[in-house]
Amino acid sequence: MQQRKAGRPSGTDGSDFSYRMVVDSRYTKVAKGKSRLKALIFIQGIFQLIELLYVVLPISKGKDPNILAVSSSVIGLISLLIGELGRRRSRAGFLRFYLAVSTITVLLSIFCAVSSSSTLEVIQNPAEWETKKFELIETFVLLLGLLVQMFTIGTVISLISNMSPPKKAS
Repeated sequence: MQQRKAGRPSGTDGSDFSYRMVVDSRYTKVAKGKSRLKALIFIQGIFQLIELLYVVLPISKGKDPNILAVSSSVIGLISLLIGELGRRRSRAGFLRFYLAVSTITVLLSIFCAVSSSSTLEVIQNPAEWETKKFELIETFVLLLGLLVQMFTIGTVISLISNMSPPKKAS
């Protein structure tokens, strides 16, 4: 195989640069947005699995399950799958659905943690932080999940706006 020389493509003297196609900036923005969303979905998946673990551990100890927390985690994992499908196939409808459902699941998870009196007691009483590490870590994971969700909202909104066709000038 013949190797290409660095610089200019073979078969041209370089004077045809004005005729070459240039990729529109919105397509590069879509590619970057998809890449960023892939990482955010992966991080959200890890947070959802950790939250599901925190929901299942008390059940294994014989405590009654928090149905709202369990359903929130399961629905959150399903929304991540829909978001990944929307990202891969550039489906704005899937991405909108993912954005709405994932935001609702994050808010439900925070509601479940806040409605639990033990979580609020741990946050308000630093003296118990050593004995209540489980609840403290759960709160920290929820807050990080909220932060990741905020970045996800911005990324998905930007991605959807860049995926839509450009507006024609009247």
